[in-house]
Amino acid sequence: MLQQEWGANTMKSQTLTRAELFEDVHNELGLPRQECAAIVERTLDLMVEALERGETVKLSGFGVFQVRDKNARVGRNPKTGKPAAIDPRKVISFRASQIVKARVDAGAESSSGA
Repeated sequence: MLQQEWGANTMKSQTLTRAELFEDVHNELGLPRQECAAIVERTLDLMVEALERGETVKLSGFGVFQVRDKNARVGRNPKTGKPAAIDPRKVISFRASQIVKARVDAGAESSSGA
């Protein structure tokens, strides 16, 4: 069973890195580090491959990743202020689950002293 504070011991900075994910999986499951790295990498690869195909990636209790199409539009060059064409493109959006939102909000309240 995974602990609630999973990863709290290995996270050394404000950014969670792949190496820290590998280490957390290793510490939690006791599998060899190389195997943990392969599991994490494969999971991320599967998510990216699904997004490349235009599929939605839904992780129950975590959130939803979606590919959205953005239309062409006219923007402005920030240096000159002149209009500049922005080509149509695809972007990835993430919508956090209510569970994640509540945990992040609770963490923000406890860290701000509220």
